[in-house]
Amino acid sequence: MNTKILPPAAGAYEYPLLIKNLLLSGKRYEPHREIVYGDSVRYNYLTLNERICRLANALTEAGVGAGDTVAVMDWDSHRYLEAYFAVPMIGAILHHVNIRLSPEQIIYTMNHAEDDFVLVHDDFLALAEGIAPHLTTVRSWIQLCDDGQPATTSLNCAGEYETLLSNASDQYDFPDFDENSIATTFYTTGTTGNPKGVYFSHRQLVLHTMNMASTLAAYEGQPLMRSDDVYMPMTPMFHVHAWGVPYVATMMGVKQVYPGRYEPNKIVRLYREEGVTFSHGVPAVLQMILNCEETAKTDLSGWKMLTGGSAPTTGLAKQMSDAGVEFFTAYGMSETCPILTIVHMHKEDRNLPLEQQTAARTRTGVPVSMVDLRIVDPEGKEVPKDGESVGEIVVRAPWLTQGYRNEPEKGAELWQGGWLHTGDVACMDEHNSVQIKDRIKDVIKTGGEWISSLELESLISQQGQIAEVAVVGVPDERWDERPCALVVPAAGEEISKQAIQQHLQQYVDQGRINKWAIPEQIEIVTEIPKTSVGKINKKLIRTQITG
Repeated sequence: MNTKILPPAAGAYEYPLLIKNLLLSGKRYEPHREIVYGDSVRYNYLTLNERICRLANALTEAGVGAGDTVAVMDWDSHRYLEAYFAVPMIGAILHHVNIRLSPEQIIYTMNHAEDDFVLVHDDFLALAEGIAPHLTTVRSWIQLCDDGQPATTSLNCAGEYETLLSNASDQYDFPDFDENSIATTFYTTGTTGNPKGVYFSHRQLVLHTMNMASTLAAYEGQPLMRSDDVYMPMTPMFHVHAWGVPYVATMMGVKQVYPGRYEPNKIVRLYREEGVTFSHGVPAVLQMILNCEETAKTDLSGWKMLTGGSAPTTGLAKQMSDAGVEFFTAYGMSETCPILTIVHMHKEDRNLPLEQQTAARTRTGVPVSMVDLRIVDPEGKEVPKDGESVGEIVVRAPWLTQGYRNEPEKGAELWQGGWLHTGDVACMDEHNSVQIKDRIKDVIKTGGEWISSLELESLISQQGQIAEVAVVGVPDERWDERPCALVVPAAGEEISKQAIQQHLQQYVDQGRINKWAIPEQIEIVTEIPKTSVGKINKKLIRTQITG
């Protein structure tokens, strides 16, 4: 194709898409809006910008330079938000350490990322001291504490965070540089082998932020966060940039509330006392929130919630609707920054009572703008948009990771044929609404039939006496695989294997599932294993069941 490119005028400024530019608008529109950390810290956007400059100066003085990697081991906090900006804005790379991984995996990720400096909260000092001798590139640490009294440590510390900031200038001339410079990195939890490092550039994060701002704010069908909302994450800030929302919230100048350590009762108190209107989290966290003591005495109606990681079961969706929580399901991956799809409620759906909107709200959603999403068969051909034909979701968008750090062969597998392969099995209807059926690795293959573990979980959750459920496939000599269900009874309830099987029989009679989908193996348990980011850990469950 012969395209025409005109040269810029002499002296024209070629505007790079850098994270620093996301800070321009918040302090202009709402300079006195608050950033809140638990019940201990409260300041406005003017102070936020000053503290980001102070952190940049403190890091530079400590020896951090462009291209270095700065790791963070902290709870969701104002400090983490400051690092979201200051670290990449000086040309360094921010490594979001998943503090819920095993010590061995944390050592692997920090060595693989080649961390140079580490910001570590006192709650993780024992962990840090234990792994420090095994870290090959870390030069220095900075302590983070909540009470102004840093704990004694054997780590080679450059100082305590607040002390360093108080001694630093509140002015910093952040440089321009290539917008394709790497800004952040973190590691997928994965299902086999070591975690894989994904990475994102300034350009990708700015484009994702702009797109997500319009996605959350512009459409009546998904009105989640606008300028007067109050935002509180319930997704760890080390997990895919807390889904990218802190960048959006800061650009928009909304009030932000960071809860620190995730404690359900504390989160509900903050929701009530700070006037929170928008949050996001995985179903396991939402389940804990809805079942905690503070919720019993708190009106949750009007709380807008974005849920992802896995689809909420019908039981959880009903519980949210009963509490008046206005929830929307979204979909993305660590590799996709993450937003790919979000539920869009059409006017006719919004006019229904909330409890009747469940089916629409629990779908995987419609691809957001600038996302080219297709569902393809094993030969790469698009399947019909009939709501029934299934295939793998493949995507293209300007903010997808370009590969895995130092693992080109795995990156090539991810991007086979020029499309990012998600590993998710789904269908799409004529309205472009996607419905994930399962992960390719979690589909249960029994007697030549495919059974969706997600559908079984949703059906079982509607029994009425169940708090949580997980379904996996286990080997079977005759049928290849058979479904196995782990069930946690609701508080004060007792449930039997026979009651669950009888409940599922109605769906066999209706033709929704075949008789082979009813699990013969059902275990009543007190808890279900979760991954470090709160998802059901089906790999571990299968290992525990099969030995």
